[in-house]
Amino acid sequence: MVEEGAYWLAWAQISGIGPVLLRRLQQHFGTLATAWNATKAQLGEVEGLGFQTLEKVVKQRSRLHPEQLFIQHQQENSHFWTPADADYPRLLLETPSPPPILYYRGEVELQENLGQKPMVGIVGTRQPSEYGIRWTRQISTALAKNGFTVVSGMAEGIDTESHIAAMKAGGRTIAVLGTGVDVIYPHKNRDLYKQILTAGLVVSEYPTKTPPDRTHFPRRNRIIAGLSRAILVMEAPIKSGALITATYANEFGRDVYALPGRLDDYPSQGCLKLLSQGATFILKELDELLTMLGAIPQLDGIEASIAPQQLSLPTLSPELQTIMDAFAVGVPEALASDPLPFDFIVQQTGMAAGSVSGALLQLELMGFVSQLPGMRYQKS
Repeated sequence: MVEEGAYWLAWAQISGIGPVLLRRLQQHFGTLATAWNATKAQLGEVEGLGFQTLEKVVKQRSRLHPEQLFIQHQQENSHFWTPADADYPRLLLETPSPPPILYYRGEVELQENLGQKPMVGIVGTRQPSEYGIRWTRQISTALAKNGFTVVSGMAEGIDTESHIAAMKAGGRTIAVLGTGVDVIYPHKNRDLYKQILTAGLVVSEYPTKTPPDRTHFPRRNRIIAGLSRAILVMEAPIKSGALITATYANEFGRDVYALPGRLDDYPSQGCLKLLSQGATFILKELDELLTMLGAIPQLDGIEASIAPQQLSLPTLSPELQTIMDAFAVGVPEALASDPLPFDFIVQQTGMAAGSVSGALLQLELMGFVSQLPGMRYQKS
């Protein structure tokens, strides 16, 4: 039997099928294996699959063999996750466009992947001022010493400073690359790259040997935002990749913080724009920042000594209660004893797919529901 991960890989090879469409295919069919064997007419029911894309799918699918492709890919890329893997980073999986393949090198810490250890993204300009460097070092050091993992992009400037400071403080750091995980860019960061491999991870959605490309770096910013519980923008001009990361963070429901600067400082213009749009000020009292970041709910579930049935359902928020009601009210007899497909829960509740996904994750971590392969859920 071909594993679901092989179908994530196979679908990712078809031109015109990106992360968003892959997510829609999975949600529509339940599994990508089912989608792979669907007819052209059935595929045409998926939103966003136009005529030309359908033609590509039918033509290219006939030439691909998922199991063989997966075996060959493993030989060329020894370490990677697909959304079908239990170790795939949970927070990233909850975004609308999780990478179908996430490659990695370094030391994996499962608590990070499971969302139980908080990760904070730090981004900014490649040409920071002394002010930006100083505060990046101070904040990265404070985060590392307080148990946060620092996520950044290993670019020059703010990224580099955040990685180095976190490791010097004895903490972990994750670098999200716009190249293959075996390609060091910029090359001057080769020593930093080696250090990160011993004190964290480098990750990328691009396979090994992929060289730098200007289109890759804006795309990788969504991964920085997706992995992180909050994004800190230290210094950024108006036209800056850091603001792209902040935009993704807002879309994903992450908190965005920005370091204020003087009105006439070019590197601070992007931060001032973010602050005018509602980002939270990074102020001198770092204890306050740490308190706010620490208040972000962690995906650490419930204490092992507390059984799920001991928790009182009436204490759930209205949104969570609506999800729980979907498991009991209006379920067709054919599904009464089976796990419910994600699409059915969305239809039953009338809520947006993103809201349902987030609520299901929260209920799962509270011990009320369990997720099974194929985006299916059952009451625990």
